[in-house]
Amino acid sequence: MEGTAGKVIKCRAAVAWEAGKPLVVQEVEVAPPQAMEVRLKILYTSLCHTDVYFWEAKGQTPVFPRILGHEAAGIVESVGEGVTELAPGDHVLPVFTGECKECAHCKSEESNMCELLRINPDRKVMIGDGQTRFSVNGQPIYHFLGTSTFSEYTVVHAGCVAKINPQAPLDKVCILSCGFCTGFGATVNVAKPKKGSTVAIFGLGAVGLSAAEGARVAGASRIIGVDLNPDRFETAKKFGCTEFVNPREHTKPVQEVLAEMTNGGVDRAVECTGNINAMIQALECVHDGWGVAVLVGVPHKDAEFKTHPIHFLNEKTLKGTFYGNYKPRTDLPAVVEQYMAGELELEKFITHNVTFSEINTAFELMLKGQSLRCIIHMDG
Repeated sequence: MEGTAGKVIKCRAAVAWEAGKPLVVQEVEVAPPQAMEVRLKILYTSLCHTDVYFWEAKGQTPVFPRILGHEAAGIVESVGEGVTELAPGDHVLPVFTGECKECAHCKSEESNMCELLRINPDRKVMIGDGQTRFSVNGQPIYHFLGTSTFSEYTVVHAGCVAKINPQAPLDKVCILSCGFCTGFGATVNVAKPKKGSTVAIFGLGAVGLSAAEGARVAGASRIIGVDLNPDRFETAKKFGCTEFVNPREHTKPVQEVLAEMTNGGVDRAVECTGNINAMIQALECVHDGWGVAVLVGVPHKDAEFKTHPIHFLNEKTLKGTFYGNYKPRTDLPAVVEQYMAGELELEKFITHNVTFSEINTAFELMLKGQSLRCIIHMDG
């Protein structure tokens, strides 16, 4: 692709033409980056449950044709006007949420919810000019979460791109751009369990296991996994879970079961299901006086949280988190360095590898519940 800067690139992309139908790997045209945008060559992308959710189009406004994908790693191919912190050849992680570095949220040490670039699932075009950068025979193809990584080349706002160590293996660190950081950060940045403490993790999918990994790294003495699927416990042991509770196997509410197991309640609880009952259980199962519950899962739009205020008067804390409270551009490079130093074990999350032409296999594996993370190799 010598001398491609400023030109339209033709490349392969996996296009979702309609809800629930297999993606079509075909040639698309990718326009050059405009002001404050970069065009990336995606080398590896992985499948996250969010991609499947929007592909099924069950809970939101359907947008098709669309290029899905938001968990990926690649190299900067060219940059648009005004981009100073990125250059062609940089190794990067595109992220579904951004960091403009100028708004009140970006200037706050406490927030990562950038006003300009925070996640917007309904947005299907670029922020700058309201246009799409993808087309097939002149027909616009829409963007997804500002990233659209199921394409050999994609255009992303520069504020949604984290520059990382070029020595990092992109086929591993690509999972940091979404699922891992969401769960891991919820534990280490928000719940902040002390060494020797007890932590309950609700939901043992990829995000919940990342939260368990955070508890393991923090030195928790007991990590109790709560899930309705008993098949998940064997896997969860690899991520630090020491005990397992299946709510279906108990007649009393799971928060009471956990309180009995831990002499009054766990020190920290991290909820990774999006189920409103699990959210309530997470708060009610923490110890009075110091217990902290953190909500990670995204609830149904009509869900309501109901609990007795006595839990708060008894000094329990309820917190929420978005992307593990990581600021993408500021914090992700350091998370990559943690992995490079051997402090994080990403390999155990990667259960499958497929070529780009086999991308629909990744969807099948996730729908059957057989994969945590499936890495899609764009060169195949």
